[in-house]
Amino acid sequence: MANSSTTTTAGLQGAAAPAFSFGSFDYICSQVSLPVCPLVGSIQGGVEPLCYSRNIQLGSGGTLVFEPGTLAIQIVALAMTAIMIYSIKSKYTAVGRKEIVTFFYMYAITTIVEFLLISNIIPTYTVAYQYMTAVYVGLLLATLWTLLFNGFVGFQWMDDGTPLSLWSLRLSALLIFLLSFAVSILTFKNIGPFSSSSPFALFVVYFVFGGAFILLYVVLQIILVVNTLDDRWPIGDLLFGFSFFVIGQVFEWVLSVRICDTAKHYVDGLFFGILSSLLAVMMVYKFWDSITKEDLEFAVGGRANVWEVKDPLLGGDVEEIDAAGRRF
Repeated sequence: MANSSTTTTAGLQGAAAPAFSFGSFDYICSQVSLPVCPLVGSIQGGVEPLCYSRNIQLGSGGTLVFEPGTLAIQIVALAMTAIMIYSIKSKYTAVGRKEIVTFFYMYAITTIVEFLLISNIIPTYTVAYQYMTAVYVGLLLATLWTLLFNGFVGFQWMDDGTPLSLWSLRLSALLIFLLSFAVSILTFKNIGPFSSSSPFALFVVYFVFGGAFILLYVVLQIILVVNTLDDRWPIGDLLFGFSFFVIGQVFEWVLSVRICDTAKHYVDGLFFGILSSLLAVMMVYKFWDSITKEDLEFAVGGRANVWEVKDPLLGGDVEEIDAAGRRF
């Protein structure tokens, strides 16, 4: 990103933060270093945060690596995602297994692309950075759409795991990706009505559509639990996840500069924002796991089924016989 050193630089550094304006990235980028920030804003060359995490240099005269603390959290996020994917794939007969695992794959890919962008592995001054940032925005919106799609799966509007369900998910996510990518790259390159200095369309796609997908998912899942389950505890998992997401936005948009100053530039709000996002994603898994019951009769390695048998010769007494024929 544009924050290539820990010293005060030109731009907004050392100045008061601009006021928030709907459709403008200036305020948000003055608080936290998002991947899009070097490419948009009223200042040519992008808007820098007022305070950001210090960088590290690899070797003598080597490459500068930005946001090292945040990168560590992203590595942890990838490891945790791998564990969750393995757990989901081991539940062979769980409802919506293939659909929800697609969300976690998308989250992992988005995290990898974000890692490449915020670390300076892809320098901000290159053309590749523009295209990879557009890919990142497309992946982010497609991931959130995949989450929303999973919100409909529990209503059984189509059979889960079928080609119809999976291809509906894939094609709709591809459409969201292409539209978001197009808006992003047209904005970065100032093509047609799109402008990097007034990125209104990109703002709507990035924040409004993304936020709407998350909010609709939460509402749909609350309706699902209330109408179909006797247990209300899964709503707690859902609300915890949504709370983590909101807290992450507060860390990034409101508290980032204060955190950065207090921590002496070792971390900033992006560190806690991505950590909160990871916790939110983990609660998505916890919620799905809590409302999903696997059919143990067909599960591999599952606990033996216990059957209840009534013997008419014993006057209706009940015996319990397990799958191995043992009585108890």
